[in-house]
Amino acid sequence: MSDRRPIRAVVATAALLLGFGASVVSADTALKRLTLRQDSLGWEAVGRLDLSERGFCTGALIETDLVLTAAHCLFDRKGERIDPRQVTFRAGFRDGEVIAERKGARAVVHPEYTPSDPDGLHQLKSDVALLVLDEQIPAATAAPFIVGAQVTPGETVSLASYAQGRESALSWQRACSVLGRGEGALLFTCDADFGSSGAPVFEISSGRPRIVSVISRGNREDGTIQVFGPEIGPALRETRRALQDGRDVWPKSAFTARRIEASRSNAMSAGGAGGARFVRP
Repeated sequence: MSDRRPIRAVVATAALLLGFGASVVSADTALKRLTLRQDSLGWEAVGRLDLSERGFCTGALIETDLVLTAAHCLFDRKGERIDPRQVTFRAGFRDGEVIAERKGARAVVHPEYTPSDPDGLHQLKSDVALLVLDEQIPAATAAPFIVGAQVTPGETVSLASYAQGRESALSWQRACSVLGRGEGALLFTCDADFGSSGAPVFEISSGRPRIVSVISRGNREDGTIQVFGPEIGPALRETRRALQDGRDVWPKSAFTARRIEASRSNAMSAGGAGGARFVRP
């Protein structure tokens, strides 16, 4: 975990930038543990991203072989890239059981993401990564999510995540709020913690969950939670383009040109891998 002071400085600056406190906030709901199989229906494509011996993050399928998560999940504390072949995506992980399990094959992060400066405010809008799996997960098993339109302050969103203390099953927060938006980043009231990095934030007003952000970093202090993530539309477009072109995809030996389907362009870590950047008093 990074030093508290720079993170708090970023949180304070970002909160001002994004208009923290300027919106009327709807009542947030409590986290619900999706214990039973029927509880998880529709959420099968959210999974735990196990980072070898370095802890875990959360990720979500946006194609049958493509997982969306946070960029900082794929770097260790020294800023070195984690070998994606040592990463395991466990779709629908629940009490030791999975709906499907796949290893990573290669990975790419947003072209502007710089792990050597993890506390820069500009990182909020670029903390996005794509993990290509070594084998597809059939859509009939876990249907990939699509990406939604931009959300605005005052709107209600949902969060599906794993986290420290609730790592054994997915938890769903049906309602939390968008507090602010600006500079390609969003501010939420969602209940995230270590292990929630990369967790998808959904807009569900249409009835079908659509990803609008992923958890990047946040702060828990004096009973208040401030959580940040990128606006996923523009960030994902840039990251997909990098994957398609092979820019900074690793490992290079695993790279093959990837065609991005136009119809699909619409989808904090626990342990030692950097983690959802939460600080505690």
